[in-house]
Amino acid sequence: ENQTGQVTELTLVGLTDNPRLQTPLFVLFLLIYATTLAGNLGMVVLIRSSGQLQTPMYFFLSSLSLLDACYSTVVAPRTLVNFLTEKKTISLADCAAQMFFFIGFGTTECFLLAAMAYDRYVAICSPLLYTAIMSRRVCILLVAGSYVLGLLHSLVHTDFTFSLSFCQPAEVNHFYCGIMPVLALSCSDTHINRCLIFGLAGLIETVTILAVLVSYAFILSAISKISSAKGRHKAFSTCTSHLAGITIFHGSILALNFRPSSSDVLNTDKIFAVFYSLVVPMLNPLIYSLRNRDVRNALKEFVMWK
Repeated sequence: ENQTGQVTELTLVGLTDNPRLQTPLFVLFLLIYATTLAGNLGMVVLIRSSGQLQTPMYFFLSSLSLLDACYSTVVAPRTLVNFLTEKKTISLADCAAQMFFFIGFGTTECFLLAAMAYDRYVAICSPLLYTAIMSRRVCILLVAGSYVLGLLHSLVHTDFTFSLSFCQPAEVNHFYCGIMPVLALSCSDTHINRCLIFGLAGLIETVTILAVLVSYAFILSAISKISSAKGRHKAFSTCTSHLAGITIFHGSILALNFRPSSSDVLNTDKIFAVFYSLVVPMLNPLIYSLRNRDVRNALKEFVMWK
């Protein structure tokens, strides 16, 4: 009864409807997005141009930086435009594309972080075989496999979501086309969609976190057998940045899904979405560079050469 013709476009409600906050939020999001692009693309250029950073660990780090730049770009530009315009509509095709790439890149990051944990496991537990095991071909396959699995997972959700019918008024109560806010607009039965979301997302989150935990269990066991305190510190220091990045990324996802229910669920969802879609990609270059002496030295050489 609520359906008045075929829905061809949706309206993004955004973070807030307070007109006084639109300009300050635009400036804040612009600073975050500019910092994200500068940090992540700068990291990619630095790693590719530095001879001392041509190792598997930094290959994965440059792949993560490029992924974070793409992940943030899926959401940020349209969000910035919507802060300055009254008409915040998005076509169904654009909404589907945004959902596809957002879920795809987010899932890819889960698998890529797990691959980076495996890389650290091989480096610490089998240092003599490290270059043989983590060959260029293996590294490329791990990164490519992360993208394939991530985009396949996204394709399933996007296809099932946009095969549904949508009701008027077609207002997405979010600042981007998230899968749950879009499903809330459907006139069709979304039971299968919700089962797929919790089943597939839960499986991916469980498998990738388990892979990280198993890798670091072996790493901690190997580090505990090192006799010198200096050697233990040096071995573990190569993992701290990665552990921090994993904790922030997965922590924000788990906090979103397992937080206590409240009367302000939608606004809470939006805050968490801002954090893992914009803030986490901005923080990753800082996390991986500030605690990494090789990156700092390469940056100094790059600046001096320039």
